[in-house]
Amino acid sequence: MIELNAVLTARRDIAPGLAVFRIEPVGWEIKDFQAGQFAVIGLPGSAARCDGSDPEEEISPPDKIVRRAYSIASSSLERQYLEFYVVMVESGALTPRLFALQPGDKLWLGKKITGAFTLANVPENYNLVLLSTGTGLAPYISMLRSKLLHNRQAKVGVLHGARHSWDLGYQNELAMVERDYKDFVYLPSITRPSAEKVPWPGLTGYIQDLWQQRPFAERWGFDPSPEHTHVLLCGNPAMIDTMIELLGQEGYQEHTKKTPGQIHLERYW
Repeated sequence: MIELNAVLTARRDIAPGLAVFRIEPVGWEIKDFQAGQFAVIGLPGSAARCDGSDPEEEISPPDKIVRRAYSIASSSLERQYLEFYVVMVESGALTPRLFALQPGDKLWLGKKITGAFTLANVPENYNLVLLSTGTGLAPYISMLRSKLLHNRQAKVGVLHGARHSWDLGYQNELAMVERDYKDFVYLPSITRPSAEKVPWPGLTGYIQDLWQQRPFAERWGFDPSPEHTHVLLCGNPAMIDTMIELLGQEGYQEHTKKTPGQIHLERYW
């Protein structure tokens, strides 16, 4: 059986089935990584599933580690723990087990941290638009916590979409960053305003629809364009596919190793 080499040290529930987990390695150290990269979390198939999850067939053998990759939300400067922003998939193999954990419980954490969804190919003098849905916000939190705003000489904006206001994880932190940095804009949006107990005063609608309303133009004083702006996309593949099409119509091009461009993306499922 693979050794459970990490421990859950903190858990913050944002909403039912949505939480932030902090995981510390036990007996080993976190290696250097870049903000935007991901790590792999695992639990044995014999681990209990949380209440409210769908039943599943037993995993054989029961000590087999069920593993999934998750973007890191903690700063790349942090070495004590890794933080992850996770939504529970009721029929999933890992998240119902993960949501059954409490601080002090052990789990498996992969020592290799990897991924190409970083700012390595974004010039510091370019404006940066970070578009995300749901837990796709996680890599942007890592970037901001890794002193993104300390090093850039341009505007940075986050547009984060969720179903409800209570699903907008890190909302308070991002609002504080906006207050502290004049070149940073945070735009949260929800898609089901009719379900709010208190009228929602902010943006409503899907990311791809809001983009066509030019949400950053008023706050920045100019409209983002490929001549001076890079766009990062993370989250729902449908949002990403539509945004690639919309951005392409504006002259943006997806970045690849062979063809540098202004669109960088990470699909979440």
